[in-house]
Amino acid sequence: MKWKITLLVLMTLVIISGLTFPIVKHPSTWYEMPNIPGLEQKAKIIFFHVPTAWVAVMAYLIAMVQGIQYLRKKDLVHDAKSNAALQLGFIFTILATITGSIWAKFTWGAFWHWDPRETSIFILLLIYGSLFALRSAIENEDKRARLSAVYSIFAFLTVPFFVFIMPRIMTGLHPGSADDTNAGPVVDFKMNVTMQVIFYVSLIAFTILFIWMWRMTYKSILLKDELYYRLD
Repeated sequence: MKWKITLLVLMTLVIISGLTFPIVKHPSTWYEMPNIPGLEQKAKIIFFHVPTAWVAVMAYLIAMVQGIQYLRKKDLVHDAKSNAALQLGFIFTILATITGSIWAKFTWGAFWHWDPRETSIFILLLIYGSLFALRSAIENEDKRARLSAVYSIFAFLTVPFFVFIMPRIMTGLHPGSADDTNAGPVVDFKMNVTMQVIFYVSLIAFTILFIWMWRMTYKSILLKDELYYRLD
C-alpha cells in the first residue's frame, strides 16, 4: 500500500510541476526551467515521452530475461511473465510513439515525417507485433512458450540499435540526431536542478507504475491459464 501511495504522490508531482512550471530564458527562481534551443516550451514533453520509451525498453529486457528463464526451467510461469512484459512493452512503445507524434506536430508541422527516430520505433512495433501474431497462431503451450522465448531474445538484440544507435548516427529532425546542434541527446540537455529533479522523478514514477502493471498482468495471465498455484 505504501508504494502505491508513493506512486500516486510522484505521479501527481510530475504532472503538476511538469505542466505548470514555466520555461524561461533566464531562470531566476527555483520553479523556473531553462529554455533549451530546439525545444523551447515544448521541452516539457520529455517528462512523459522519454519515460514511456524507457519503460518500453525495460519491458522488452524483462521479456527477454524471462524468456531465457523459461528455456532454462521449462516453467510456464516464466512465459506468463515474459508475455506480460511484452504486452506492456508494446503499449508503452505506442504511448512513446503518440507523445512523440504530438511533439512532432507542434514542432515540425505534421504528426509523422519518417524521421530516423520515427522509423526505428515503427520497425520495433512491427517486430514485436509479429511476436503477438506468432503466439496467437500456436495452440500448444510449450511450443508457443519456446518459440516466443527465442523470438524475444533475438527481438531484444535489435532494441539497442533502433532506440539508441540508429537515431543518433543518421541525420534527422529529432533532437539528438547526427546533425543536431541544438538540444542534443537527453543526457546533454542543459537542464537546471529543477528540471533534472522532475525528469528523474518521472523516470522513477513510470518505472514503479510499470512494475505494478507487470505484476498485475502476469498474475492475471496465470489465473486465466490456471497456473497461479505455481507462482513462487
